[in-house]
Amino acid sequence: MVRPYLPLNALRAFEASARHLSFTRAAIELHVTQAAVSHQVKVLETRLNVVLFKRLPRGLMITAEGEALLPVLRDSFDRMADMLERFENGHVREVVMVGAVGTFAVGWLLPRLPAFREKYPHVDLRLSTNNNRVDLAAEGLDYAIRFGRGAWQGIDAVPLFEAPLSVLCVPAIADELHRPADLTNQTLLRSYRSDEWTSWFAAAGIAEPSSLLRGIVFDSSLAMMEAALQGAGVALAPPMMFARHLAMGAVRQPFEIYTSMGSYWLTRVQSRTPTPAMEAFADWIATAT
Repeated sequence: MVRPYLPLNALRAFEASARHLSFTRAAIELHVTQAAVSHQVKVLETRLNVVLFKRLPRGLMITAEGEALLPVLRDSFDRMADMLERFENGHVREVVMVGAVGTFAVGWLLPRLPAFREKYPHVDLRLSTNNNRVDLAAEGLDYAIRFGRGAWQGIDAVPLFEAPLSVLCVPAIADELHRPADLTNQTLLRSYRSDEWTSWFAAAGIAEPSSLLRGIVFDSSLAMMEAALQGAGVALAPPMMFARHLAMGAVRQPFEIYTSMGSYWLTRVQSRTPTPAMEAFADWIATAT
């Protein structure tokens, strides 16, 4: 398709004037005179055969026709500016949009991102966190790192590693725990996956306490661990994701008893063709330690 001539100077003059509702402030932004901006807007109005502004004694008022044109131009200029900013030292910077379970993002991914940046300096990683409920297509994500069994419809899922759960708590509570049965006297913090404590107690070979049915339910391990750090109770969480807290002595793991409820997976929509930047991220995360 052959595009019609685009009066870019006139379009820029209009877009800046519409944002500022002032030819004078638009002129300052564009480094031209106020008369030049006014002239360019008039050129555009003549070309479109519409009035884009009502000229007032103190500034401008955008018309309905101008309101219709402005969002399209703003989005187009923003996208062009974003693309131009991605060029650096003769290379185009590629973007990878990744969503990750908050626990994984904070406990595993963030400490390793400098290594990714060093290996792939021209890939910009844009990270968002979630609580394992994510819609890749709706959220515009290239990848989502989530926890589970790997069965998501229409999703390509590559296993990363397991992260078994164990008991974590502050030292003051850990001092009271000499055997797993001592947990029956503690507040057990729970995630929205209701079978985790049941599975852990089965691994410990003791009966599940009735107190398990009481207490706060958290939608993420990060929030649950924050409660544990404040001494609100005992958490069941993956120690490998809280290695920093364990090393600092902020929390302790009183028992070497684990239960595995699934793995972390790198997922993408099956219809999404991987870009070179996506392939770089997938290769890196598969081998990162």
